[in-house]
Amino acid sequence: MLDKAAAVLDVYRPDGGSFRLTELAARAGLTKTTAFRLVGDLVRLGLLERAGERYRLGGTLFELGSLVPRRHDLREAALPFLQDLFESTRQTVHFGIRDDREVVYLERIHGHDAVPLPSRIGGRLPLTCTAIGKALLAFSEPGLAAAILADPLPRLTPSSITDPVRLRTALEQTQVSGLAYEEQEATPGVSCIAAPVFSGAVAVAALSVAVPREQFRPAHLAPAVRTAALGLSRTLRRTAEPA
Repeated sequence: MLDKAAAVLDVYRPDGGSFRLTELAARAGLTKTTAFRLVGDLVRLGLLERAGERYRLGGTLFELGSLVPRRHDLREAALPFLQDLFESTRQTVHFGIRDDREVVYLERIHGHDAVPLPSRIGGRLPLTCTAIGKALLAFSEPGLAAAILADPLPRLTPSSITDPVRLRTALEQTQVSGLAYEEQEATPGVSCIAAPVFSGAVAVAALSVAVPREQFRPAHLAPAVRTAALGLSRTLRRTAEPA
């Protein structure tokens, strides 16, 4: 039954939303009777909420998710640096980690007039289509980049890099400069600059600034992005040292 309950919850990936019972049953591969019983239990436990004839994710999931130790500790350590980065740039700031071949966003800070972006806290995007993802990939464990480059690369926009030679070159440039770039590869009209965050030999996270394409000035943004990433890396390394 746990597998079936997980299948129901998995229907909400990657964008959440709300579904009728029949939709949940069909997408989870369950009979309507089984889905009815499971959904009732999930509502009772606060893992789902009912809104009329539709069901959406419940608040208990958010509360539990925010307590995942690795993500919670990283986000708490990162917040002061992200806030400083936002104050110095006044542009949308992201913080994310790698999960397999995707970026998972742990934080996003933006102003009232932020440009529309596909990212959201808890959301996922392909590593290869984002500046944060490229920063993570360039400083990942040996073999990951080669494995990703050997497979077809995802495309989110016409500007997404789907040529493995181009992507390999971009990753090599990131390894040299310590900065990764995205040019309208996740959403049209937006460019990003990112830097990796370390607590050891490989990147544990990365942070970025997203800017409307016409305002993108990498040379002006790079010092602030580097400073935030280096400051957070020092904090993580210090807290990781044995007492």
